[in-house]
Amino acid sequence: MISPHTMNPQQRLYSLDVLRGVVLFLLVFLQPVLCSLLTRIDSPAAQALLYQFDHEVWEGFRFWDLVMPLFLFMSGTSMPFSFSRFLSGEAPKRDAYRKICRRFIILFLLGMVVQGNLLGLNIHAIYIYTNTLQAIAVGYAIAAIFVLHCRWRGQLVGIVLLLLAYAVPMSLCSDFSLEGNLASRIDAFVLGRFQGDPTYAWLLPSLTFGVTVMLGAMAGQIIRSGRQHPVSTCLTLFLIGIGLVVTGWLWGFQMPIVKRIWTCSMTLLSAGYCFLLLAAFYGWMDVLKHHRGLNWLKIYGMNSIVAYMVGEVINFRSIVHSVSYGLVPLLGVHYQTWLTFGNALILFFILRWMYQHKIFVKI
Repeated sequence: MISPHTMNPQQRLYSLDVLRGVVLFLLVFLQPVLCSLLTRIDSPAAQALLYQFDHEVWEGFRFWDLVMPLFLFMSGTSMPFSFSRFLSGEAPKRDAYRKICRRFIILFLLGMVVQGNLLGLNIHAIYIYTNTLQAIAVGYAIAAIFVLHCRWRGQLVGIVLLLLAYAVPMSLCSDFSLEGNLASRIDAFVLGRFQGDPTYAWLLPSLTFGVTVMLGAMAGQIIRSGRQHPVSTCLTLFLIGIGLVVTGWLWGFQMPIVKRIWTCSMTLLSAGYCFLLLAAFYGWMDVLKHHRGLNWLKIYGMNSIVAYMVGEVINFRSIVHSVSYGLVPLLGVHYQTWLTFGNALILFFILRWMYQHKIFVKI
């Protein structure tokens, strides 16, 4: 969710703003409202859709498992644009590291606010490393080092080394079950009682978080260097996406696809889907210039950090209830869905007001 607000207007990717907006809209509006509604509908179709809008319990991959990889991937895609001054030598790299450190610290603390119980002000209930924002912070820091100091070949070598650094100990020292995987055991040993949900691992998967962001950065480099040949650029993104999806599925026979511990197979599979989505959005919006009916998604995409934080931390349902409690007899069991919809609608109006007044929160 690190948005490319440091780009010049000419450098901005319309497709990236819209793709980010789609993901945020799904996260803070459509998914909570849809799931609230579907849980009250007893039909196979509703249950099948509800299944895809939830995370896989362990091995496997559902539609909703793509949201977090997309956030990491998009943070990397904007990197070649936001780092252009440092890569060209117009600004010293030490300034880039100040920027990276600031983003790392802010995102890590915001992650603790969302899921680390930081606002509880109770040291005994605080969890240190538990959230998507923190995964972005770590992956972004790893990827930034490679992007700033390595060319394409060096970045590819870095991706391979990071995958091996994860795969070798995980394959030799453990299995890939919930109880026996090394990544979860490392988290339990290092974090102790500051560990959050024990079904998720974060420390060893930091290596593959870095891979996801680096693959996003490579996608950004492909787009940035291929703007004179947009059709071939689009095709390149598509072919890489297909290759990564196939490679991820094949690797899944040896290393299962498990998002909760961010296995290498899951990393490549999800990155492949991200490449395919970016290719589709880039081709439709930046190449063919089809923007009609899509600008409203930029309301979410250009204030993604606000959308995520407000959507996850602040509950507007009491406001909705205070002005609509008379609908309880009319809506019955669907009143909770109405509260969820009202909560999401208030957030939309806040973001819309910020967008109209050109207020964009950057990190």
